[in-house]
Formats: sequence, structure tokens, C-alpha cells
Amino acid sequence: MNKLNLRSGQLITCGPPNQQLGSLTFPIACRTETQDDFALGLKLLHSFEYEEAEKVFASIISEQATCPMAYWGVAMSTFHPLWTPPSEAELRKGANALAIAQALPPSSPKEAAYINALAAFYQDWATVGHRPRCLRFAQAMEKLAARYPDDPEATILYALALTAAADPTDKTFAQLKKAGSLLTALAPKYPNHPGIIHYLIHAYDVPALAPLALPAARKYASVAPSSAHALHMPSHIFTRLGLWNEAVASNLGSVAAAQCYAEQAGLKGHWDEELHGLDYLMYAYLQQGDNPRAKQQWTYLQSITAVEPLSFKVAYAYAAIPSRYVLENRQWQQAAALEVPGALVPWEQFPWQRAILHFTRLLGAVHTDNKAAAQAEWAALQRLETILKQQKDAYKAQQVHVQLTTGEAWMRWQEGKLEEAEALMRRAAALEDSTEKHPVTPSEVLPARELLGDMLLAMNRPGEALAAYEVNLQKHPKRFNGLYSAGLAAERAGKLSKARSYYQQLLSVAAASATRTELTEVRRFVQSQASPSIHTTNSPSLGAKTA
Repeated sequence: MNKLNLRSGQLITCGPPNQQLGSLTFPIACRTETQDDFALGLKLLHSFEYEEAEKVFASIISEQATCPMAYWGVAMSTFHPLWTPPSEAELRKGANALAIAQALPPSSPKEAAYINALAAFYQDWATVGHRPRCLRFAQAMEKLAARYPDDPEATILYALALTAAADPTDKTFAQLKKAGSLLTALAPKYPNHPGIIHYLIHAYDVPALAPLALPAARKYASVAPSSAHALHMPSHIFTRLGLWNEAVASNLGSVAAAQCYAEQAGLKGHWDEELHGLDYLMYAYLQQGDNPRAKQQWTYLQSITAVEPLSFKVAYAYAAIPSRYVLENRQWQQAAALEVPGALVPWEQFPWQRAILHFTRLLGAVHTDNKAAAQAEWAALQRLETILKQQKDAYKAQQVHVQLTTGEAWMRWQEGKLEEAEALMRRAAALEDSTEKHPVTPSEVLPARELLGDMLLAMNRPGEALAAYEVNLQKHPKRFNGLYSAGLAAERAGKLSKARSYYQQLLSVAAASATRTELTEVRRFVQSQASPSIHTTNSPSLGAKTA
């Protein structure tokens, strides 16, 4: 028991004072007075409030140390299937908790099945990789759900397991669709179950399926407003669909709740969930052309000197937030000189996140004609890709390989080797299209297919550039640069009605406070098309070097 080192202390939630986290029932074969506590822990678990969920399960153990499902709850709290893989300490805690649960007299065959299914994930954790163990958990949950078809929690957790084990390269989305269909079937009978609503959003968090999750996204925050993650998670779908006002509102709420949590928990600094929300908030503001508010997020990030826990989300935010700002605004000199943030983040532990910074500087160096600097950044990306391959992290290694290929494409473009540059850029776009983005990010810092369009436009091939931009907009709808560049390419290709359509879409998503200079020329073009007597010879510009 002492080795478990269970979390303890007062339960912390922000938002409504009466802990609104949705509703569910899951009877367990322990003391009657523990039923409500177990349901509370499970609701927290379903909204990824893992630390607080563990406190609840630990309190049950302190009162009734022979309750097997309380140990199952602890092990689920350290698993967090859709986040980064558990640390060694978390794996030890989860495995030890399950060992105690399995050593206790079984309360019921069903509870034993739950415990054994989760044990399939923790078994041989020191020698078997994370994804194979996720697959084992999914297979075990499939059997459990089939054995107990009247138990909604079995089906809900099976859907979660399917989503966690889904292959990011599977463009049929077979497992995600299956998870979504299982949850959709349960939703009418359990309309306020946090797991059903939350996991539907995760299952459909890909461009092709995102519209199916919009009802859940618009409901989740009202069902579980006491969870910071429930306030944030809908923004995944809002971002997928280009609903920027809703994405902003969602993340303003989640950031405020995360700040509240840090204060109530007595953290020395900020909670990592806050920085996750900041990255999504930065991205949404940028797509509205609202540079002042976007810059505020970067400035605020620079004021943060301590974060708990210092997780992968923190490293990603520190790399992505400044990179997004300079790249989306094509501030190439600032991109070339972007500094790696200070000592707060141990960057050697986060090679994928650090690669974002080198990629940003590489593009900045290319567009400011600094070949030596571009080559140095490309070499840095190579080293980081090698590290990720050695760590057997194939997904992140491939993401860095996309950056390497993109960087090499623009280096060849800089040298005037246009055919080679185009071939490399098309390869990078195809590779990026072959996988899905990581849930930690609202989007790649710059989509590769959008960069292909930029290159083709710089080569004075607007018709082909337009085709690239249009394909990119299918995956990244209503991006500021996507709409603007598509309009610009259409204009240069002589497709004025299509140019007007894209420019009008851009004006419709731009915030009233938007300050992007491109909007002035866009408005002038739209007005000239509406009034034929008005003519302008100044068309908008990508602001990039032309070939």
C-alpha cells in the first residue's frame, strides 16, 4: 500500500460549486456508502481529471482497503489512454494497484473481468511497447463488452480503448467509426453521461468525421462545466470545422478554469492544462486575423516561469505558440531568429516539440536568404528525427520527417532548383496527408499542402497553387492563410468569381478587431468586383520571395 503513493487531499474542481460533472451509475460490490464516491471518481476519470479521480479512488481505499474496483480506478487514473503514454512511475503505480486488486477476493465475475482487462495493458509494461499494450486492452474490453451487453460502462470503455488503439495511418477510420457508432447508440439512453459525450468528440476528431461530433461538442461543456478539460475539448471539433468564435470561447473558459485549479491546488506555477488551452486559443485568434489577441497569448506565455506537471503539453505549447505567430504572419526575420525558450522546459526530453522550433527557423532562414543557417537547422532536424527513431516513436519521427522534407524542398527552391523543390514539397504533403495530427495540437504549425500551394504560387503557377490550396482547405477549413491564398491564386489565374468567393469567406471569419494587412487588399478587391467602375491594380501578396 505504501508503494502506491496515492494522491490525497481535498478534491479540487472549478466552475459551479456543486461539482457538475455529468451523470452515471456503476454499482460496485463494496460498501453502500462508497457508491456515490466511486461514481464521482468515474465521472472525473471520463473527463480526464486524472489527478482528482485518483484522490477519490484513494479515499475509498482509505475507508475500505478491500474494495478491488477502487484499485482499478487508481490504475485507470494513471493510464490516460488518449494522452501521452504513462511514465515509468505511473506504470509502476498502476501495475501495483492492479496486483492488489487481483490479490483480493473477487467481488463479482464482472468486476474481476474489468480488473483483468486493464491488467492486459499493464502486463509486461517494462518490455512491451505502449501501442501493443493498448491493443491488448482494446481486445480485452471487446470481450468484456460482449459478455456484459447491458453494462453501458463496458461499451463506453471499449469505445475509448478502440480510439486509443486506432492506427493514425488508417484513412478508413475503421476503429474510430466503430467507437463512434457504439457511443452514438448509447447516447439517447444516457444523454448526460460524460464519457459518451467526451469520447464521441475524440472518436470523430478527424476532418472527415468531425461534423458528426458537433452536437456532442456543443453539449459537453454544459454537462460537465466543473471540468477544465470538458470546457476545452469541444474546441477540437470547433477547430476542425473552422468555427473560430466557438473555439475562442471554449478555450477562454478552459484557460480560466485551469488557472482556478492551479490556485486552489496550491501549485507553484501554472497547470499544464492551461498551456494546452493557450495553444488552441492562439491558433483560433490567428485564423481570425486577430494579431493583437494572438500576440497577447505569446506575451503571456513568456511571463510564465513555472508549470506543473512539466508535461509534453507544456513543451508543445512553448514551441508551437511563438512558431505559429511568426509563421502564420510570414515574419521571416523573426522566424529565423526565434530563440528556444529558456530553462523551464528540458528540451532533451521532448525532441518532437523542439523540432518545431528548428523547422520555424529553417523556413525563416530560407526566406531571408541565409543558406548556412537553413542548413544548420535542417541538420538539427535530422538529429531529432534520429533520436525519435532510436526511441521507436514512429509517429513523431514521421512528423519530423515531414518537416525535414519540407525544409529541404524550400532549400532547393532557394537555390533555384525548382523541379527538385516541387517534387520534395509534393512528397512532404503526401506524407503529412497519410497520417492524422496528434490530439495535443490544433494543427500543424503550417500545413504541408498549404506550403506546396505557396511554392507553386511563388513559381507563378496560380492554377496549380489553387488546386493545392483547395485540397488543403478540405482538411483545414477556414484557415486565414488558406482562404487568403486560395483567393489570391484564383485571382492570378483569372478566376475572379472564385477569388471573390474565397475572399468573402475570409472576411466572414475575420474578427472585427483583425489587423492583418491582407484584409485591406481583400476588401478592395471585393469592392471592385461589386462595382465594376472601381478598378485596382494592387492585388494582395503572399509576402514571400518569388522564384
